[in-house]
Amino acid sequence: LTEPCRLSPLLPETMQAVGLLLAWALLHRAGTQQCHPAGPAGVLRFTDTHAEIRVPALHRVPSSLDPLYRLVRRCLDLIQQNPLPTELLRAALNDPGSVRTSQVVQYELGYVVCAVVALLFTVAMPVAGMCFCYCRSRRRCGGRLRAHRRSLGCRRHCLLTCLSLTSLIILVSVVCALVSSQRVKGQMEPGLGAVPTTLRTLRQHISNVPQGVQMVVEQFEVPRQQIVSDLGGLSRSVGVSIHTQLKAMTYAALADLQDRAGDLQTSLHHLQIVERTALALASAQAELEPALRERRRRVVELLDDPRCTSCASVLGRAQSLQLGADYSKVPSVEKVLKAVEGLPRSDFAEMIRQGNGTFNSIPELAVERMAEVIQDLRDEMAQVTQKVQSIADSFPLSDYTRPVREALAKAEDRSQPYLREVQRFEHYRWIAGTVLCSIVLLILACNAAGMALGAYGLSKREDPSDYECRGEAGAKLLLLGVGLAFLFSWLLILLVFATFLVGGNIQTLVCRNWVNQEIYKFIDTPGNLPPSMNLSQQLNLRRDSNLSATYRWVLLGTTSAPRPGRSIWGDTANLPFPSRECKSGAGLWEVLQLDRSYDLDEHLKTPKYTAGFQKRLGEFSARLGEVRLLRGEGRQDLETFARSGVDEVDYERYQQEMKIPVVQTSLPGLARNLEGLQKMQRNSTVAGRLAAEARALWQLQNSTVQSQEALVARLGESVQFLSRLAPHLQEQVRTTLATPASVEARLPVQAQQILRQELGCFSRKELRYFTQYLSWVGQTLREDVASCQPLATALDNGRVILCDRISDPWNAFWFSLGCCTFFLIPSIIFAVRLTKHFRPIRNRLISTGSEETCPFHIPRVTALKL
Repeated sequence: LTEPCRLSPLLPETMQAVGLLLAWALLHRAGTQQCHPAGPAGVLRFTDTHAEIRVPALHRVPSSLDPLYRLVRRCLDLIQQNPLPTELLRAALNDPGSVRTSQVVQYELGYVVCAVVALLFTVAMPVAGMCFCYCRSRRRCGGRLRAHRRSLGCRRHCLLTCLSLTSLIILVSVVCALVSSQRVKGQMEPGLGAVPTTLRTLRQHISNVPQGVQMVVEQFEVPRQQIVSDLGGLSRSVGVSIHTQLKAMTYAALADLQDRAGDLQTSLHHLQIVERTALALASAQAELEPALRERRRRVVELLDDPRCTSCASVLGRAQSLQLGADYSKVPSVEKVLKAVEGLPRSDFAEMIRQGNGTFNSIPELAVERMAEVIQDLRDEMAQVTQKVQSIADSFPLSDYTRPVREALAKAEDRSQPYLREVQRFEHYRWIAGTVLCSIVLLILACNAAGMALGAYGLSKREDPSDYECRGEAGAKLLLLGVGLAFLFSWLLILLVFATFLVGGNIQTLVCRNWVNQEIYKFIDTPGNLPPSMNLSQQLNLRRDSNLSATYRWVLLGTTSAPRPGRSIWGDTANLPFPSRECKSGAGLWEVLQLDRSYDLDEHLKTPKYTAGFQKRLGEFSARLGEVRLLRGEGRQDLETFARSGVDEVDYERYQQEMKIPVVQTSLPGLARNLEGLQKMQRNSTVAGRLAAEARALWQLQNSTVQSQEALVARLGESVQFLSRLAPHLQEQVRTTLATPASVEARLPVQAQQILRQELGCFSRKELRYFTQYLSWVGQTLREDVASCQPLATALDNGRVILCDRISDPWNAFWFSLGCCTFFLIPSIIFAVRLTKHFRPIRNRLISTGSEETCPFHIPRVTALKL
């Protein structure tokens, strides 16, 4: 913004009026501008002091196997419908010897039934396999058909379809089993590794509490640097704000002054054009008139010639060939030119440049005047830093961190051997599952190859009783698949039951009760846990609370401790004081009620740190320099221009003459008419004369008439400008003379008002920085530095890892593998029955005799091609 806005000299009066009204509105409102709303730049970003030791929250990832997971959970809910066995668990934890086997069997009745089914399957399948082998040795199972019947084709197709569908179901199940097994393997290692990592993270979180308090206090460097940075740009910002808020009316006044100066110069230029062009047009018309008269006589004489065919239609246009406008009658502007002669006498450009430069120097002037107060405010910030350090010096929390840290370290050490054993058994399970799934795939391959070879052999066989090696090979492959199914099905069912027993109990006993929070109810009920598991004293908690109650109290949103001997689950609805959930950042500060020993709010009162800062800002004041916009000689030039008589000229007379064409009849149109008549003539002499007259008219148009039309167009531009300027000249000049004087008087007053306003806005802005920091300190010390959020997140992550990422695919694995195992039974039946159809059929003769006894017997055809 180094130059005022330039408005076009041809701008309509309405646009100029709107600009002036806007300038005056800004002039009156400049001192009442509100502070700018705090944007993203006004929000402080503090470093998350515990970001490196937070427990990242894990979430359930949507999977394509989710429908299968839901189906397995519904099946397990049907198998195990009993709720959490609180009495049995209480007895097992407090007196393990009192637990009776009948109680366990009664609770695990669904699993006992499944165990019986698995045992029967394990015994029945090998026995059935041995019976099948005995029958095969006697050629009674999987042999050949003894006679051909018409219904064999339908039966064979039915068996093929059933075996194909069964094999497809087994294939889908084994693929699901392989995918689920691989997901269990992929999730088991990171899941087990997350246990010591989470315990270590929680221990680091507790260990870093004292350092975290100091880091929180050191974060005062963020608002301090921001305030110091704002102080560095305060003076220029104030100057720029004054310049920005007052530039509209100042630039409007300068632009209006520049427009009037431009109108003066442009009007003088157009007046000179009007005078010269009018004289030139009058002289040119005097020369054009005899040429038009001679040309009209020749054309009329030619068109009257009897030899000219169809010339009467053009005769009328030729007779009206004469001059149109008469520019000797327009009024002269010589008197106006004499009145404005010598204007402008003052240098308006230099005057505007000086006024613009003085106004644009306001930011630099503000920097110069505010240098001293800026330095005082920087010194004040150094003293505030020392006051903030007192928060960390008296913060009490170290007595509560040591026992928690030791308990977490002990849990981390004891968990390592168990985790290694689980990982080792999972590796064995994955190997066994992969091998058995591969065997199932081999059985499916035998079924597919057997059906393909058998069907192909039947299509190439001429007679059902003929031998065909492909059909025999297909039958043998089917029997091979049957043998493998009998051989390994008992291993499959054992693996299914073992994984089912583990995964099912994890889902129904742990995960289901974890989700519906029955486990928390059990832990919270007094007497369920043995005295050795009371961690309240180990962790130095309040005397009226325990570990689970403390966690659930914060999680459920209560601020009162549970009544002795009664579960807090029954009392939470009647507790009136809401609290934050542990997941949302509730901290040990609230749980341990540290506010009783340390008044944190007293240390975080904002006036304690901002009183001196605000006092120094409130006492500062400065006055900016004056701006001169219009000088005396310029005012005289504008007044002379207004009295020159530019608005008294009769521009309407000019416009009326310019509406009349230079020549009454269009010379190009008449020439084209003559050229058209030339083509219609039979007399070559008349045609030649018509062509000659047309060329003469074109020459007259191009050489004389066009130049006069150009002069008329030039005259029209000048007359249009002057006619638009003249009606409003007096009013515009009066406004131009009044506006700069008013702006010069109001600029210092408005600048002082804006200065006070900007300093007030700056003070409130910096106060918000202090408030943001102190609020963040209070929230961080209460919720983040000693937050219980990692504990809640760790528990939630454990549920996600155990139930969502391990238990679900684990249960999907045994469920899919169980489907494979049970569908092997119909697969065996269909395969055995189908092998007979792939082997040659034994034909049976219908006659009572034989070929040996009846040599002339013609045997009856009993075999048809299938």
